[in-house]
Amino acid sequence: MHRSGFCAIVGRPNVGKSTLLNRLLGQKIAIVTPKPQTTRNRILGVLTLPHAQVAFLDTPGIHRAKKGLNRYMVEQALGAIEEVDVVLFLVEPPRGDTAESMRRPPGEVEQSIVRRLRAAQKQVILGINKIDLVRKPLLLPLIDAWNERMEFEAIVPFSALTGDGVDRLVEEVVSRLPEGPALFPPEMVTDLAERTIVAEYIREQILHHTRDEVPYGTAVVVESFDESEREGRNLVRIHARIYVERDTQKGILIGKGGEMLKKIGTAARLEIEKFLGCRVFLGLEVEVEPRWSERRDALRRLGYAE
Repeated sequence: MHRSGFCAIVGRPNVGKSTLLNRLLGQKIAIVTPKPQTTRNRILGVLTLPHAQVAFLDTPGIHRAKKGLNRYMVEQALGAIEEVDVVLFLVEPPRGDTAESMRRPPGEVEQSIVRRLRAAQKQVILGINKIDLVRKPLLLPLIDAWNERMEFEAIVPFSALTGDGVDRLVEEVVSRLPEGPALFPPEMVTDLAERTIVAEYIREQILHHTRDEVPYGTAVVVESFDESEREGRNLVRIHARIYVERDTQKGILIGKGGEMLKKIGTAARLEIEKFLGCRVFLGLEVEVEPRWSERRDALRRLGYAE
């Protein structure tokens, strides 16, 4: 019996959705940083097994959205719930080291996600991530507390970081997919173009190296991706433009004597070379696009609007 279908990975920011996707696929498709709202678009990751094929949709973290960009991100996540066969709702243990702390009610955002999941009437599996940070005796009261909040198809404690429990999580998803042939070629891992992943790798390094509002006011567009020397010299030449909203952000991103931009470019180039499997020449420029995260025309041009 072969099963295939779609599974949306949803949850609030920083619960480990992208880390899980990368673990499932065995390679880095989604960027990961400690900062919330790292993921901005849905990311398709295809896991092909002998008995099944699961098309996972990694989604932006669901949060209270005010700006146009943030509303787009939340719409991407909530829209995915309606389009899939199974929903994998990720949460993490609350802070504390007592059974009582594990029973603490979830926050407002997670409560709103539960209400949305009930209304969608989908098969929902609860994944409790980051169990490597919790003593095992505390898992039972945590599972009991979530059981009281919603009737889930299954509740699976796991760690996306260590891989503990991930196999069971996959089998719980697979067992609830419809019977059918593979939906994608067996060698396919994602539908993202190389230049899209490259742009995300650059944005990842911006998130790692800058702080405050700078990372959130930044968008990256790969303007040229020259592979003409890939076969001969094993070299790809890439030029990307980084958009910010204010001159002050541009100054921070470039840094004194261009040092910050050089640091971001070097770190991004190393990641891109590992991904492409060849040498990379990476050129970066920074341009101010006032209030791009609020303007629909700019959001559409930068890939954040339908």
